[in-house]
This record gives sequence, structure tokens and C-alpha cells, in this order.
Amino acid sequence: MHNNRRDFLKLSGLAGIGLMGGNSLFGASADQKKNRIPDKRKHSQLFNMSGYAAPRLETVRIGFVGLGNRGPGAVDRMMHIEGTDIKGLCDIRPERIDFVMKKLAGTKHNPVTLSGNDEAWKKLCERDDIDLVYIATPWYLHTPIAVYAMNHGKHVCTEVPAALTLDECWQLVEASERNKRHCMMLENCCYDFFELLTLNMARQGYFGEIIHGEGAYIHDLLEGNFSKTKYYNMWRLRQNHRNGNLYPTHGLGPICQVMNINRGDRMDYLVSMSGNDFMMGEMARDLASKDTFYKEFENKPYRGNMNTTSIRTANGRTIMLQHDVTSPRPYSRLHLVSGTKCVASKYPLPARVSKGHEWLNEEEMKSLEETFQPPIIKKIGEMAKKVGGHGGMDFMMDWRTIDCLRNGLPLDQDVYDAALWSSIGPLSEYSVANRSQSVDVPDFTCGSWKTNAPVDVEIKQGGTTPVIS
Repeated sequence: MHNNRRDFLKLSGLAGIGLMGGNSLFGASADQKKNRIPDKRKHSQLFNMSGYAAPRLETVRIGFVGLGNRGPGAVDRMMHIEGTDIKGLCDIRPERIDFVMKKLAGTKHNPVTLSGNDEAWKKLCERDDIDLVYIATPWYLHTPIAVYAMNHGKHVCTEVPAALTLDECWQLVEASERNKRHCMMLENCCYDFFELLTLNMARQGYFGEIIHGEGAYIHDLLEGNFSKTKYYNMWRLRQNHRNGNLYPTHGLGPICQVMNINRGDRMDYLVSMSGNDFMMGEMARDLASKDTFYKEFENKPYRGNMNTTSIRTANGRTIMLQHDVTSPRPYSRLHLVSGTKCVASKYPLPARVSKGHEWLNEEEMKSLEETFQPPIIKKIGEMAKKVGGHGGMDFMMDWRTIDCLRNGLPLDQDVYDAALWSSIGPLSEYSVANRSQSVDVPDFTCGSWKTNAPVDVEIKQGGTTPVIS
């Protein structure tokens, strides 16, 4: 067991990157101690990355870091998009590289492979033949790899959350602005079919004034978190001691785009409350009584079953977020958009819309969907369903990202979104630790939210990137 722990620290590079300020994976970090003022960082915007269009790339040369749960699917999706060249694969485990290389056999892609030590990703970021670094590692490596890649002239797409601490959020902002490189968090739920529909409805004024939004990540991961094989070195279980909303972005991202957060409105402050842990600690103790492998994980301060976080914006809108990954409940992202003229809701299924006290009937919903169907769904929606990735939204996210890079268009998500949406994790921890006191939300745009243009997932200026059937 001692060797396993030592190997984990070595392989994850925690000593080198100073994960969470050098504090233990279990127990409160210095940033999370009671009564600590969350964020007093002074930052002057070096360059406004909102709406920034980088020089177009005829071919987007991609290097992938992390080939565990999410990485192989991303490689497979990119193979279906014209104008991509998979130039590099990196994972600490050679067998994961071998697994993905088999997918590439017989294709035009012939990537260099990097493996065997905990800093192999640095060599990938340093290569001159890569334009985009695609990060699908455990959470604690997202920011270190993203910052290093941007400092070496690469655009970055990183899995969620993009950062774990407020300091990491600011590191991303500063690196993106300084290097004028995109830093996009891979918030795939912004590209789900109903979320895109409600965004287009909002842009066309169907909701009237947006009043309130709700989002969630309610997903029973209890057994998966304790699996010896699902997450490399059980990294996700090691993160579950943090008491707050640890995974806010799936429900939050689409609501922020609908509300023009960072682009006409901003988050002002939040309050957060967590219940007790009723399940994780019990499972850890039960498993430890049967298998010495789990002795390390018993009697740890696991997060509560449910966290609820409420946010108020500068323009007086409200957002409610929830996070629960242990209760035996049906999956839900709780996508709800409420306006002065209309409300839309998804979860529980089916997705529904109402303009009064009754939901629209099936025929009315079909007419509404035809009227407000977004251009991206018209263009590649069916192909996305065939390629897959959470029903097709992963493919639409990747296709849209490549299309923007190839046509010199701004990305739908910028570094300020990555930082803000990720910051709900540590901010909710601060509030929970202080009896749900309100906590100010940093303005990562440094005031440019007042004039930044809203996101509109259009393809009329681009849309030249075909797909490979």
C-alpha cells in the first residue's frame, strides 16, 4: 500500500506541480480554511480574449494528452472531421497508447507517441508540429498542462473542470491573454440538442427577458468512484473529500450562454450549502473491512450527498445549481430556462416548453423545434448522432471547435468561461465552510463583460469543414 501511494504521487507529478498549494489530497487545503477571504487577486487584462479570432489554420494539428476514459473517444471523433491531423498521443501508460493506435491503423494519421513518465506531456506541448493540445487527464493536471501548452504557442481544449482553485483559474486567464491562444473548456453539454435549441430561442427573444436558470449534475457514480479500474489510481475518489459543488459546469455552461454571462451580465455572488455524506464514507469502511486495498480510503471526510449553490448576477438574474454523485437517482442535468414569456425544462424527460400553465403539446413542440432549430444541428446533427459521444453532443462540440479554428472564427467558449465556470468549485467550498455565507465571484473579464458580444453558435461565416462519413 505504501508503494501504491508513492507511485501515485510520482505518476501524477503532484510534487512537481504543487497540486492545490501542496496540501494533502485529503483534508482542507489552505485556500479552503474557514474565514479565509477567497480572492483578492489584482489582474489587469492583457488582451481581451472574448470574441478573439486567431489566425485561421488550414489543417488543425492535434496532440492528445490523456487516453483513459475520455481521450480515446475524442481521437475517434476527430478522425471523422476533415482538416484534422492527429500528430501526437500522450499517456503515462503505454498500453493506452497502443489501444488508440489500433484505432488509427489504416488512416492518414501517424502520430508520435509519448509515454513512460509523468512529464511526457511537456514534450508534446513543446513540439512545433502541433497547433492544438487536447487534454483529457485527471482533473489536477488540466491547468498545469493547459498553461504549459499555451506558453509554448498552442491552443488548448481541456476537459472539465478546467481548474480546481481560484489561483489556477487566474493562471489560465493570464496565459491565454499573454499568448493570445484559445483556452476552451470542453463543456459538451453546451452542444446538446435541447440546450442549443433553448440558446437559439433566447437569441430570437422567445423567452422574453431571462429571469432564472437551473442546472445540475446528478449522476450515481458511487460504485464507479470506488472501482479499482475505472479511474487511474482512483484519482476521482481522491477528489471527493472537497466539500462543495465539485463538478458544476455541465448544468451551468448552457445557462451562462443563455444569460450572456461574461457578455452583458456577470456573476455577482453565490451562497452554497452541502448536506452530510450518507453513503461514500460507509462504502469506504465496508470495502476496507473486506479488502486491505481500501484501507487508505476509510475514515476520510467525503463530501455530502447533495450540494445546492445559488448565484445572483449583476443584472438581478438567479441561477440554482445542484451536485449529487452518490444517491440512487436517475441522471439529471436539470436544464431549466425561465423568462418573462416562456419556460423550458429538460429533466425529467422529455424536454418541454410552456408559455403559460400548461406544457406545449407534441404537435406544438415539433413546430417550435422546426422553427428554432439551430444551423449547426441542421448541418451536422444527423452525422453527430451517428458518430456519437453522449448522443452526438461531443461530436458537435469537436466539429464546431475545428470549424472555428479552420475559418478564423471566435470559439463559443473562451478562457473567461473556463475560469468562471470552474471557479464555482472552490467558491462553493468557501461558502459551505462558512455556514453558507455569500461569496463574491471574481470578474475574470476585468470589466469587459459590459461590452463583450453574446455567444451565437452560428455557422454562416464558416461551416466549411466537412465530415468524413
